[in-house]
Amino acid sequence: MRVIRAADCRRMPWKNGGGETTEIAVSPAGAGLENFDWRVSMARVEVDGPFSLFAGIDRTLAVLEGQGIALEIDGRPPLTLTVDSAPLRFPADVATAATLVDGPITDLNLMSRRGRMAHAMARLVVHEPVELATAKGTTLILCQSGEVRIMAGRQAGRLGSFDACVIEQSGVSIALEAETQAVVLKMSLIEITPATP
Repeated sequence: MRVIRAADCRRMPWKNGGGETTEIAVSPAGAGLENFDWRVSMARVEVDGPFSLFAGIDRTLAVLEGQGIALEIDGRPPLTLTVDSAPLRFPADVATAATLVDGPITDLNLMSRRGRMAHAMARLVVHEPVELATAKGTTLILCQSGEVRIMAGRQAGRLGSFDACVIEQSGVSIALEAETQAVVLKMSLIEITPATP
């Protein structure tokens, strides 16, 4: 288990220059925006506007903070995402325009290279101890709020808001437990695997 602290993540401009993104993890290590296999990042969206285009990339987006965002993807009617919505998957190489519902948001963005990698993102609410097992490939868990104790195999750690952990082995038993039982933790569970031919 590799713990990634929010304070240590790299900040960089959006591909289209319209804002700033915080890179949580990328593969291969050190890859840029043009040559990654997969990438997990957070972005602060403060104004309406177009999303950056990424050729050959699939994207999944979830809202972490704020009142929500409406996405018009490839000319289709807008879809509104909030902090309670399921993550939305869509191609990153089609025109996508964003309209804020009521003020800025922070989103979680997962991208993978089509035909080479596949990915999935799910929300996980922790109000009592949770156990799960990692799938084949890479598993990333992001703590959206509060603090959580995490045990992965024989390794133990703690995650605070926007901290993440990465596990590269399959079949690892993971136990999650809220540090403060009065707090309902919101987590994002990400799984990235090689694409099936």
